[in-house]
Amino acid sequence: QVQLAESGGGVVQPGGSLTLSCAASGSRFAINAMGWYRQAPGKERELVATITSGGTLNYADSVKDRFTISRDLVKNPVYLQMHSLKPEDTAVYSCWTRSRDLTTSWGPGTPVPVSS
Repeated sequence: QVQLAESGGGVVQPGGSLTLSCAASGSRFAINAMGWYRQAPGKERELVATITSGGTLNYADSVKDRFTISRDLVKNPVYLQMHSLKPEDTAVYSCWTRSRDLTTSWGPGTPVPVSS
């Protein structure tokens, strides 16, 4: 079992930047993929970005060139740097992991309202 906790969310103005962090506890050494998903009000949850243990990256087209996912194997397992934020990026952002046995874990989510 992996437990996740996100931090770094908050109100940001359009065009601004924000970095989200995700801390993992429990069986974190079994993790072989990590990422971020988001759910906007009234919409389904969607993938934002993922990174595998081998370093393979995957981004949603809507965030390419604006968001960067990265890992820190010593401290928090995954970060999401967000730049040039738009109102349509407003959502609750959730950390996600997949372990080697294919089980997945989710954090509770952190809200990111993009508003002036």
